[in-house]
Amino acid sequence: MPSDNTYCHRCGGRLCRAHVAGAVRPKCGACGAVVFLDPKLAVVVIASLDSRILMVKRDIEPMMGRWSFPSGYVDRGEVVEEAAAREVSEETNVEVELDGLLGVYSRRGADVILVAYAATVSGGCAMAGDEAQAVGYFEADDLPPLPFPSDERIMADWRRLRG
Repeated sequence: MPSDNTYCHRCGGRLCRAHVAGAVRPKCGACGAVVFLDPKLAVVVIASLDSRILMVKRDIEPMMGRWSFPSGYVDRGEVVEEAAAREVSEETNVEVELDGLLGVYSRRGADVILVAYAATVSGGCAMAGDEAQAVGYFEADDLPPLPFPSDERIMADWRRLRG
């Protein structure tokens, strides 16, 4: 069955839009099953080495070709902090120690919730992983243009944490 929210996951009937539990949601016209479209959870890591921030030049959409912080989705059943360290390692070949939670970032209508961490580079030799064109370190006060809506808030929170 397609996963485009056209057909019911229980009976295969066609979904329609209905007011359910205070919102308009997909609902099966045949069996009455309601589809709750839950958000995805992603991690973002501001990993520093001295005064420099580790960044990746993205090799996937969205924002392919732009410099961004290592980030990615948390797998079902995975510990969020472990996902943060895993994403940095996969994208940069660098190991990090998490320093603390920067915050949780969401926007109305967005289908992804971000959990951002500050981290310190603890090992490895920076090189691009499968989802990166390049890896680089940038001075915290001289970062390339940040591509995503929450990036400026995340960096402001990182700066506050570093005091």
